[in-house]
Amino acid sequence: MHRGYVHLYTGNGKGKTTAALGLSLRAICAGKTVFFGQFLKGSEYSELRAPEFLPGFTIEQFGRGCFLSHEPDVEDIELARRGLERCGEVLRSGTYDVVVLDEVNVALHYRLFEVSDVLGLLEARAPEIEVVLTGRHAPDELIEAADLVTEMKEIRHYYHRGVRGRVGIEK
Repeated sequence: MHRGYVHLYTGNGKGKTTAALGLSLRAICAGKTVFFGQFLKGSEYSELRAPEFLPGFTIEQFGRGCFLSHEPDVEDIELARRGLERCGEVLRSGTYDVVVLDEVNVALHYRLFEVSDVLGLLEARAPEIEVVLTGRHAPDELIEAADLVTEMKEIRHYYHRGVRGRVGIEK
């Protein structure tokens, strides 16, 4: 049995979820299994079709769309907490080789649950599971707990020129 590590992808630049998806693809191609849990997301993203093409890849969303323009309400909080509970079950089960908690840092930023809850999941996980945490606003406690931390830094983004998210590229 090998030890699994905790990866943290954060920062204001584009590419955190994309990096987690790339690592997931690499793991699947090596015969590993992946659970990809998406916090805050509840709308159509192209990666939702991945299980059709990638045996061993499971994806679940724990949100109802993006609420970043307003404060989360009770339903947003409940969905996120149920998602965290589901991720805890997956992490303890040892069923998957790689577990991604996509946008978990943003969920923490909006206080949908506590940093101590996420740290508890990491501590209680099956030790061989590789874990990936994504999202801007990573709290210091998670940065300290992670074995690998990558910060995506925005230099330029076409979004600022009015380019909307495109299917297959950003969503």
